[in-house]
Amino acid sequence: MRYVKWIFVVLLINLLTAFVAKDKPTKGLNEGDVAPDFQIESTAVGQPAFDLSALRGRYVLLSFWASYDARSRMQNAGLGNALRDSRQVAMVSVSFDANRSVFEETVRRDGIRPLCLMEAKGEESAIFKEYRLNRGFANYLLDQNGVIIAKDISVADLSAYVGTLN
Repeated sequence: MRYVKWIFVVLLINLLTAFVAKDKPTKGLNEGDVAPDFQIESTAVGQPAFDLSALRGRYVLLSFWASYDARSRMQNAGLGNALRDSRQVAMVSVSFDANRSVFEETVRRDGIRPLCLMEAKGEESAIFKEYRLNRGFANYLLDQNGVIIAKDISVADLSAYVGTLN
């Protein structure tokens, strides 16, 4: 009789958890969220700080990466090449490398042409925390209002999106 109670409890818990949405992504921000604004101080003398809000009114592809993460680095380079001649989407590439010379060499080797910034605080930065990148680097396609319309977009998917933007 005692086993029947436990079986009933387990079945009841399984039934209750079956209705919980399990397909919502749990890492980082998701489609429909407003991308947090951020600023990155320029390391070049006389250059103003970069402010994401200055790009409002345009589609923006945010690509977060680091030279030590091969997947994010390859994705970043591919997306940069795909948007090389695009006038519809501005790409902002943000590296979380803590070493300036490593960052510069990676940018040179990968041929990154879009706006490429280095967040010198690395994984300790507010940007890293606001975008919840502790579970992996990501990229976000933002609409003109800063709303995320796609996440972890591939080069092929990006080409399709760019073709539909007006």
